[in-house]
Amino acid sequence: MHNVNPLDARELTRRYFLQKSGVGLGACALSTLFQQDSQARGNQSPLAVKSPHFPARAKSVIYIHLVGAPSHLDLFDYKPELQKRSGQLCPDEFFVGKKLAFIREQPKLLGTPKDAQYEYQKCGESGLDISNLMPHLQTVADEMTVIKTITTDQFNHAPAQLHLLTGFGRFGRPSIGSWVTYGLGSENQNLPGFVVLITGNIVGAGSSAWGSGFVPSVYQGVEFRSQGDPVLFLSNPKGVPVESRKRIIDSVNQLNQVQFADISDPEIETRISQYEMAYRMQTSVPDLMDINGETKQIHEMYGTEPGKTSFANNCLLARRLVQRGVRFVQLFDSGWDMHNGVFKLLPKKCGEIDRPIAALIKDLKQQGMLDDTLVVWSSEFGRTPMAQGKNGLGKVSTAGRDHHKEGFALWMAGGGVKGGFSYGKTDELGYAPVENQVDVHDFNATILHLLGMNHERLSFKYQGRPYRLTDIFGNVIKDVIA
Repeated sequence: MHNVNPLDARELTRRYFLQKSGVGLGACALSTLFQQDSQARGNQSPLAVKSPHFPARAKSVIYIHLVGAPSHLDLFDYKPELQKRSGQLCPDEFFVGKKLAFIREQPKLLGTPKDAQYEYQKCGESGLDISNLMPHLQTVADEMTVIKTITTDQFNHAPAQLHLLTGFGRFGRPSIGSWVTYGLGSENQNLPGFVVLITGNIVGAGSSAWGSGFVPSVYQGVEFRSQGDPVLFLSNPKGVPVESRKRIIDSVNQLNQVQFADISDPEIETRISQYEMAYRMQTSVPDLMDINGETKQIHEMYGTEPGKTSFANNCLLARRLVQRGVRFVQLFDSGWDMHNGVFKLLPKKCGEIDRPIAALIKDLKQQGMLDDTLVVWSSEFGRTPMAQGKNGLGKVSTAGRDHHKEGFALWMAGGGVKGGFSYGKTDELGYAPVENQVDVHDFNATILHLLGMNHERLSFKYQGRPYRLTDIFGNVIKDVIA
């Protein structure tokens, strides 16, 4: 007999309730209904495809997050006045009473110095402003919508990452990828619905950036690796043949099914589905991760190096994942926190990601997938139009930019957004929005909308009240939708 402590809310099961609340035909009938409900839920995968609230423009997402935050002012938000006034003291209204991560003394304005060897160009038929640090991205400008007025209320990395990716600046909430797979499921039951690929150091917010928070953990991101076992502990231990592993999984899941019928804990559902998926992934994942079969043209377009860990490889893997029905793929790339030497470091980092991202967009379009795959470029915040550090102004080797939360640029492509479109406007120095300000919650509401989900209806009840990705905020940016 299962021992139940009536003071423990997690162990206060339906069966216990029926046992203690009396017997009779009504109680027996209710018990039968509960058992049928448990069996029905146990037989359906938590990642089974679910219908959206309304017709979707996108069915999958490739979400690129650049950890540390690149300087949007040097990439997507051209400010001639900032160039002209570079070296002048920052206006009081941009410094006095403001919260900055590291700048303490009133700084000087910082435009891109002439010896940095790069400048902006009008790109594509749309004439979108993109720095020539991204020459490959310039060739797909007509596929992009750049939003130049994103704002956040967090100015340190981990809280800002959490705020953008979970809708809340502290730990414990589900990530956007978890919300999407919770809401829509996945079209491939042999792979996770939410996959994470990382280059460089792990994001400051840690695995919470792709965690499931309080929704069942079946919806959390699963990290894939480009070297070694693609997923940790996926391979059978030495001496354990496939048939034995399957018998073990079946036996364990029979016990899990008994326990689920007893207490209906959704985490038991997760355990069952993940054991079964792990077995199926043993054959599906190695084939997925082997990019050698791609054409020479594709490898040259992305700049991939089979067998190595690289951002280019991860971009190609992202296409292969959504091609196989994975709902949400998230790429993290670190090394963008440039408090010093921004004009020396930025070209190097841009050189690592420019070609693969442009190739991803072109490849998706060639495959007929761009229309229903939303590609997102994100960072937790932007960088200041003021110089950080003393005596660094104008010196390529030493000038830096601090964290900036008041207004910065992110972009999207495919998946139902307008191409070659710029939305919002910051002031002449690039400090704050003066037209069409966009909050982080608005950005997330728009992503969900493109996937066919009403952000106000996508909720999960936890600790007595419903929660959602956008909390009590968020307005869909309808002007960016094609």
